[in-house]
Amino acid sequence: MYGEGDNQVKALDEVSLSVNQGEFVLIVGSSGSGKSTLLNMIGLLDRPTNGTIKIDGVNTTTLNDDKISAFRNTKLGFIFQFSNLLTDLTVLENVLLPRQIGGTTKTANKDATDLLKAVGLESQINKRANKISGGQAQRAAIARGLVNKPSIVLADEPTGNLDSVTSETIVQLMKSMAKRLGQTFVIVTHDRQHFGEVDKVITIKDGKAFEGEDDPSTASGKEMEVVA
Repeated sequence: MYGEGDNQVKALDEVSLSVNQGEFVLIVGSSGSGKSTLLNMIGLLDRPTNGTIKIDGVNTTTLNDDKISAFRNTKLGFIFQFSNLLTDLTVLENVLLPRQIGGTTKTANKDATDLLKAVGLESQINKRANKISGGQAQRAAIARGLVNKPSIVLADEPTGNLDSVTSETIVQLMKSMAKRLGQTFVIVTHDRQHFGEVDKVITIKDGKAFEGEDDPSTASGKEMEVVA
C-alpha cells in the first residue's frame, strides 16, 4: 500500500505465492501491474502492509532493519536491468563488493574469479568496468549477484537493456548457472519470449498474482498459497 487517505494505491492485493528451491521462475505482467513491487517485497527492499514473507523458513517481516540487511546480503542476490558496475573499479573488484560489504572475504578472490570464468569473462577480469561491452557488464553483474552464494537470485528486467542476441546469451547463462548451483531464480521480465521453458510463470494483473501464462484469463485462475 502506497500513499495516504484518498491517495492510497494498493500495489499488490492479497498476493499469495510459493517458489520452491531450485526453481527458475518468471514474473510477467503489464507495466504498473505490480511486478517490481513484488520482487522488491521478496528482496526485502519493501515491507508489506499486511501478511508475511518467508525465505528459507524465516519470517522476514519480524526482522529489524539491521537483521534484514544482514539476511539480504547472505541469502539474496540481485541482478538489475542496468549492470550498475562502478566504472573506476575492475571487473573483479566489482564482483567482490558484496563479499566485502558482508565481511566474508575468505576465499572471496577465488570464488569471484571462478564465477567470472564461468560466465566467460576470464580475459576481462582486470579490465576497468568502463572498458567492457554492455553484454559483458551484465555477465559481470550476474557473477556479482552470485558471489555470496545466495539461496535466491532476484533479477529485474535483466535483458531489458540488451539486444536480442545478447539477451539470449544472458538467459542461457542464467539458466545454466541456476542448474549448476542449484539456486532459485525469480525474474521480472517483459521479454517472455526470450526465456523459453521455465519451471513456473507468475502473472501479475491489477495487483493480483496467478500461476500461468501472460494473461490470467488463459492461466489457471488459481491464486497461490504464500511462501516466498
